[in-house]
Amino acid sequence: MELRLLEYFLAVAREQNITAAAESLHISQPALSTQLKNMEDELGKQLLIRGVKGSRKVILTEEGMILRKRAEEILSLMRRTEEEIADSNETIAGNVFIGTGETEIVRLFAKVAKKLQEKYPDIRYNISSGNAEHVLEYLDKGLIDFGLLFTEIDPKKYEAIPVPVKDTWGVLMRKDSPLAEKETVCPADLWDKPLIVSHQKGDDLYLGRWLQREESDLHIVATYNLIFNASLLVEEGLGYALCFDKLINTHGSDLCFRPLSPQLEARGLIVWKKYQVFSRAAEQFLRQIQREFRVDL
Repeated sequence: MELRLLEYFLAVAREQNITAAAESLHISQPALSTQLKNMEDELGKQLLIRGVKGSRKVILTEEGMILRKRAEEILSLMRRTEEEIADSNETIAGNVFIGTGETEIVRLFAKVAKKLQEKYPDIRYNISSGNAEHVLEYLDKGLIDFGLLFTEIDPKKYEAIPVPVKDTWGVLMRKDSPLAEKETVCPADLWDKPLIVSHQKGDDLYLGRWLQREESDLHIVATYNLIFNASLLVEEGLGYALCFDKLINTHGSDLCFRPLSPQLEARGLIVWKKYQVFSRAAEQFLRQIQREFRVDL
């Protein structure tokens, strides 16, 4: 399948209208319709449902949604490859792609990038936020150069550098909550409380050991991927969110953060694929990280 056809399909998926997509692509509507029909015939699957409720709107079938995701990944990887080849001269420029969850450690990335910017101002940084599954998937597909993870990795597949600082676990709560009167929160304090927990892979085992309870014995009312969304649930009184410190600015708000006792910390890893061939920009970023973290070059 030609890359051009994938671009046509994504235009239709974006516009939800074949005529509008054709205009954006500067081709005729009949020609685009023919290309889409040929694509469906080639794959042997219907990708679009046309004429939804008598309108000209089109929606994606389940197979169409799968193709949309893969097409976006393929075209993104192709653009990145073209950029790296174009930049493969003595000039240090181009993109560095980083996948990470929500953590204060991202500030270290920013400091590294700032120092590198003084010498190589044409490097651009692209941050993709997501959980561990998201980061590993993007690493495996070559869509990012580096990932920041808090889970164990397969040393046969990945290289890693430990981050020299740790994140501290605690509880985000309303200031008028009973636990807000305490300086720290112990496991027994949470056994009967409505909890909002991360659905990050590995966090359940990590926190479960600290809580000294099985998940089925806890009152979990919600899970989250982004702590900002969880903070809104906390503000509305739904429950207590277990999260890292310094992610939500509680100053001037109705919320407060209390660390866990005994203290629970998480150390991150900067991870990349073994035998990864980096662009010049990504290679310089890694070298700067190694210098900052005092890792042998």
